[in-house]
Amino acid sequence: MKRLFLFCLYALVTLYGHKGVLAQPPSYGERGSDLGIQVFQQVVRNKPLENVVLSPHGVASILGMLLPGANGETRKQVLNGLRYKKNGPYKMLRKLHKNLTTKSNQDVVLIANGMFSQKGFPMEESFVKTNNDNFQCEMRGLDFSNPNAAADEINKWVNNKTKGHIPSLIKADMLDSALTRLVVVNSIYFKGLWKSRFQPENTKMRPFTGGDGNVYKVPMMSQLSIFNIGIATTPQGLKYKVIELPYHGNVISMLIVVPVEEETPLSTLIPHISTATVKSWTTLMHSRKVRLFIPKFTADAEVDLKAPLSALGITDMFDQAKADFRHLSSEPVYVSKALQKAKIIVNEDGTKAAAATTAILLARSSPPWVSVDRPFLFLIRHNTTGTILFMGQINQP
Repeated sequence: MKRLFLFCLYALVTLYGHKGVLAQPPSYGERGSDLGIQVFQQVVRNKPLENVVLSPHGVASILGMLLPGANGETRKQVLNGLRYKKNGPYKMLRKLHKNLTTKSNQDVVLIANGMFSQKGFPMEESFVKTNNDNFQCEMRGLDFSNPNAAADEINKWVNNKTKGHIPSLIKADMLDSALTRLVVVNSIYFKGLWKSRFQPENTKMRPFTGGDGNVYKVPMMSQLSIFNIGIATTPQGLKYKVIELPYHGNVISMLIVVPVEEETPLSTLIPHISTATVKSWTTLMHSRKVRLFIPKFTADAEVDLKAPLSALGITDMFDQAKADFRHLSSEPVYVSKALQKAKIIVNEDGTKAAAATTAILLARSSPPWVSVDRPFLFLIRHNTTGTILFMGQINQP
């Protein structure tokens, strides 16, 4: 059976009815990704020693889908957070969505958006149309007065869109049988084959120093190949290595970031990351033949987005008294929950056919070893738009 590199994500927003009351301007992919990166930075601040996985683009997508329904201060906060232009960024977002889901990418990146509304809930036509035009958003009516059946229906959709990797996103108790009006879901499923594959027979148990300082034996993949590698420096003078592992087709790459000095904690590098930083790495990196060691790893995480978005100034949409979604519905609603689930599996994706090439390379003079054997950051970037599809910190594979 073929080994795969998989990544799936679900972001969810539930709306409730009220009970009574650079030199070059960043692309739209980069603008949205920057907000998502800031959310990631908020989350890892409280979890410096855990594995954390998040999709910056997923965070931006959910807010982008809510934006056409928002008005006044609620809209202003979302636009400021995303750094989108006031007149509505939809033309650019449509282009971005088209770029990410182009036919050449269709086996690699699958993006699905869905809105599940209470049957009979009056949604504004322009809100529905904008989301359909720009995000190819599926619309479905559900009966939230039966929370178990509604949750099952949404989870079935999630399971289907992530090909079984995220079988369940929401629990029935997240839905209020009397007040839930709309559940907005965004999913990204990523399956990338390494351009230069790792051979399973080269994977060996090797030491990895975890974020907690303990040494663990983990399966380390290795290969001798040419990679883009560079050394970058934070404004505080901390040096870190960046390694680029392209996927088949060269449109998407994984970037791995690891501090140069063993005593530098990964947490000191993360506040420095933005899409502008990532773009700057492309000029620092050079092709080198190295023997690269990186761990196989699996990580999944559920992130409540309410606290990090609120810390970044997006507060009114969560406030029953202040939320203004008048362009979404004539009935006043607010966001009760915003959630994202993500999962990553990284392994060799090796095929016997490529083994001969590796064997020939092995016979040559020994190049330097680059070993990712302590906590590292990874980013999965769509190179043409600068969009950060996923990022994560791995403290213990």
